[in-house]
Amino acid sequence: MSIRFTAGARRMMVALTVVAGLALGTAGCGGGDDKKPDTSTSASKERGSAPDTQNGKSEAPLAELKGKDGLLLQITSAQRDAGGFITVNGQFKNDGSGSLVIPAALRGDETEILKHGTSLGGATLVDSQGKKRYYVLRDTDGRPLTTTGLTTIESGSTIPVFMQFPTPPTSATDLTLQLPTFSSGTIKISG
Repeated sequence: MSIRFTAGARRMMVALTVVAGLALGTAGCGGGDDKKPDTSTSASKERGSAPDTQNGKSEAPLAELKGKDGLLLQITSAQRDAGGFITVNGQFKNDGSGSLVIPAALRGDETEILKHGTSLGGATLVDSQGKKRYYVLRDTDGRPLTTTGLTTIESGSTIPVFMQFPTPPTSATDLTLQLPTFSSGTIKISG
């Protein structure tokens, strides 16, 4: 009887550890999605020591994926985190002449993700060497671990975005980012 209790207790501890890890990861990633910075000052604070793009000293993006009507997705970083995932950061930029609606197709077509509104849930990372495709991570309620609530973007404006994926083997450093309605782009993973 003590063997059954020990095995059951172990399974319960593993389940609780996984749930706690996902909850911490979601809390650390999801905070701040509801409040978008309104000024370039607060945006530069979020980037920490990254160069201010308005001073003309910005670094070139890792990749630039082109969408419809002048909508661009510029990838600024793709980094492995200690928690076993990759965080891809970037920004949508409207190079068009008028305001654009962020396409709902970006969320993909999986039933679980569709329940949670507009997101980047349709994004994938492809490791062509390892012949694997990595989908956006989800929390325990099925919400994608990406920027959500995207609606429109004014001409000349940018919107910061992020996506989190499971991490491929460390030997995979060049991965292809795919997002519905956008061209594909190869990004170099750091960390």
